[in-house]
Parts: sequence; C-alpha cells; structure tokens
Amino acid sequence: MEMKIDALAGTLESSDVMVRIGPAAQPGIQLEIDSIVKQQFGAAIEQVVRETLAQLGVKQANVVVDDKGALECVLRARVQAAALRAAQQTQLQWSQL
Repeated sequence: MEMKIDALAGTLESSDVMVRIGPAAQPGIQLEIDSIVKQQFGAAIEQVVRETLAQLGVKQANVVVDDKGALECVLRARVQAAALRAAQQTQLQWSQL
C-alpha cells in the first residue's frame, strides 16, 4: 500500500492516540513515538504499529504516534484508519484488518 498524502487519525484526549502517516522519501517505515507511557510500553507500541502497517502492506511511510495512554486495540485502529486515509483507499479489504 502506497502512502499518497498525509493523514491523521485519533485525538489528543486522555486514553487515545493521534497517528499521523504520510509518504516517505526514504524506503522503510520512519517511526517517531511520543508517549506518556513510553518508558514502560514504548517497545510494545512500536511493535503494534509496525505489525499493523505490515498487515496492510505498507512498506514506506513517515509515521508519528502521539500516545496518551491508549489501549492496544485503539492504537491498532488508529494506525489502520490513518494508513487507509493516507493511501486514499475507499474500498476496504476487511480480511486485511
């Protein structure tokens, strides 16, 4: 899946996460994480983001995660929504999600 535009999903409210995804000039996933629980869960957040993007077939993107203590299911949903918006996908393949 190719990222065509910059896209957002989520909010900066407590227990939520804002995910920004856009096209990248360099190959790979460029990931920046800012989280109030980064010391405890930074590695888990990174793993969820990378796994979710891999499931969607995203190979090249700039990703910024601003986490306010979101649960894993919320993080996964926000990454999916932002990636689909950035790829300008209107037809969802539910089996990928």
